[in-house]
Amino acid sequence: MISPEIENRIVKFVNKSANAEDLDVLEKWIQEPENQTVFKEFIKTHFAITMSLSNPDSDEIRDRLLKEIRKERSARYNAPLYTVLKYAALVVFVLGLGYLYQNGLFGTASEETLIPKEDAITLQLENGNIEVISADGRTQVVDSEGNIVGTQQGTRLVYDEETTVEKLVYNTLNVPNGKRFDVVLSDGTHIFLNAGTSLKYPIKFIQGEPRKVFLDGEAFFDVTTDAEHPFVVNAQALDVTVLGTKFNMATYREDSESEVVLVEGSVAMHSEEDAPESEGTVLLPGFKGSYDRSEGTFSTQKVNISLYTSWVSGNVIFRNAPFENIIKKLERLYNVTIVNNNAQLANENFNASIEVDNESIEEVLHYFNKVYEIEYSIVNNKIIIE
Repeated sequence: MISPEIENRIVKFVNKSANAEDLDVLEKWIQEPENQTVFKEFIKTHFAITMSLSNPDSDEIRDRLLKEIRKERSARYNAPLYTVLKYAALVVFVLGLGYLYQNGLFGTASEETLIPKEDAITLQLENGNIEVISADGRTQVVDSEGNIVGTQQGTRLVYDEETTVEKLVYNTLNVPNGKRFDVVLSDGTHIFLNAGTSLKYPIKFIQGEPRKVFLDGEAFFDVTTDAEHPFVVNAQALDVTVLGTKFNMATYREDSESEVVLVEGSVAMHSEEDAPESEGTVLLPGFKGSYDRSEGTFSTQKVNISLYTSWVSGNVIFRNAPFENIIKKLERLYNVTIVNNNAQLANENFNASIEVDNESIEEVLHYFNKVYEIEYSIVNNKIIIE
């Protein structure tokens, strides 16, 4: 049974008049499982009245809520406001989708249908030839003499550790917007490539030489330990050196900073301006290192690493993120074009959790429309924020 005090605070929250004290009380109250159910039902009733529509499929709502609650527990964020917002936004989002699908209103924000572009993953060989990575998972990588040096295994390329080379021979894997892919190098290092990313690497590392690869975009590295052969990731004017570790690195050219988030082990960040004997900027697990490419400066801060690494499993989490940054990521994730004509939104901050593999760009747009009242339309296959 909901108390008058809690009911009053929820009403204030729904009507966007809740203050910090209200949100703190709701945060503590919603931690109890039975209160989550009460909260869900209250929001559902309010939303149904507001929309003047019939009830959606309760089983679908329950299943979606349980999945999101489990995901939230695996990526805790220590701020009362965000937790309450997450559950309320989730309920309204799921209910909104249920109503829209049930009543044939999905997509009414625009008369046009959005069709994301479909680009292929490609592999550029040492001789410049470009091969399309097969959708059926049967691609084989061969060297100049016709020997098989790598094979595709589902959504990854795996290179043969027994390959023999006398000099470095490079392949470049290009993952377009809207796709993810990963590669296992000849030393066993596993690299996950995010959308809009390219990675240049040797088909086989050379004994006595550093293991060096070149990144443009974002990747998660699980580096095989080899004390005699440091692993170096080069990204424009930045080098990240490790022996064996797990870290995420984002260095898209259109961004002003390169970011490294360390999960385990240790890494050292070096700019091209650093002296050769410099140890660089050393990170500890749980820290993010940022390199400002225009200023040539480094900064570090402790972060929630799941916010930066969850994309590997298809979950993208925005917490207090500027809308301008969200737009950039959505364009990469879904291979769409978004034009923001609402200048006031650019630097406003928002929260959202997206399952890229299970949620279409239309569902994401409806989330922002229903929860944050962000209007949009689709014109000439472009998303126009109004």
